[in-house]
Amino acid sequence: MRPLRDDGIDVPLPRRYNERHRGYDEGMRRHAAAIDRGAAAYLDPVTGLAVFTARFLADRDYCCSSGCRHCPYVPEA
Repeated sequence: MRPLRDDGIDVPLPRRYNERHRGYDEGMRRHAAAIDRGAAAYLDPVTGLAVFTARFLADRDYCCSSGCRHCPYVPEA
């Protein structure tokens, strides 16, 4: 099993989601709020699609290797 990143709950992998993405600041606010509420997901401010939180993904206890926006696991080499 791949280990969790030290900052994996709070910081998405930059190659998957970063400040250059439209709606990033609002998306990160929604992510933090969803984690605070204990929600599994939040709605992306640009697309309206559901996005899993890093906490939900970590609590599943495995990486599905689907390229999740907030994947908390150490990326494969």
